[in-house]
Amino acid sequence: MSEEILINVTPMETRVALIENGPLHEIFIEPHNGRGHVGDIYHDQVVRVMPGMEAAFVDIGLEKAAFIHTFDISSIVENGFEVREDTHRAIQALLREGQF
Repeated sequence: MSEEILINVTPMETRVALIENGPLHEIFIEPHNGRGHVGDIYHDQVVRVMPGMEAAFVDIGLEKAAFIHTFDISSIVENGFEVREDTHRAIQALLREGQF
């Protein structure tokens, strides 16, 4: 198996491409005008559960708390894989205030 990582940095953005056995496997693009947080993984505290919105706010150490909706919550099973349930569950059944 051959792997290559290609990196291109310009004043506007940084691009990283992962090539496996010839074709492009993944590409990451990050603008330089401020680091985004989409896709980051955090382990912090639930500060407010909003049943009417089926969502919660989580303190992730930034200026404002992060918003998470019930459809964005998944669980990790024994083998380490992420599982998203197709059935709708109330936010109160998934998260509680103060939970880490």
